[in-house]
Order: sequence, then C-alpha cells, then structure tokens
Amino acid sequence: MGKGFNYNYAFVFYDVNEKRVNRVFKVCKKYLSHFQKSVFRGEITPANLILLKRDLNKEIDECEDFICIIKLMNNNVYGEEILGNKAMTTGEDLIL
Repeated sequence: MGKGFNYNYAFVFYDVNEKRVNRVFKVCKKYLSHFQKSVFRGEITPANLILLKRDLNKEIDECEDFICIIKLMNNNVYGEEILGNKAMTTGEDLIL
C-alpha cells in the first residue's frame, strides 16, 4: 500500500533511548491508546497520523532511536493473537 490511502487505525512500537522514553510515551498517548509497555494502538484520523509522525520526529534521535508505525485501513482488517500474560496488556479491548 502506498500514498493515497486513508489509514484509520495504527499500531506504534518503539525502542528509544531512556532519556527520551517519557517524551515519546506522552506523544503517543496524545493520539493513541496505551496497549503494552512500548506499544500503542487505536483509531486515528489521517490528519492526526501526520501530526503523530511530526511530533515523534521532533522527539527522537534518528541515529539512535527506532519507531515503527503500522497503518491499517480500519480495525477490522487484521487478526490479532496475544501469547503469554494477557493481564499485562492495558488500554482498549480489540473487538473483531
């Protein structure tokens, strides 16, 4: 999938330097629901997705930090399996 698609759901996974973790967490929390440790997910408008990426880019060191954003058309087009301690997950329940 490329440009021209309106993504309405996103997952964000990150591994950033400890000095920047709290700032990245706050940016993600502004746009998405905290799911588990360094993972956020939720519905997001295309405009807010642009703002999320802009805000994250301001907080990270591109040579040292890693952020992955998985964009989906909606929350009904993927399957999810959670292995391990399901009680450790936080945030919204995913209903398919």
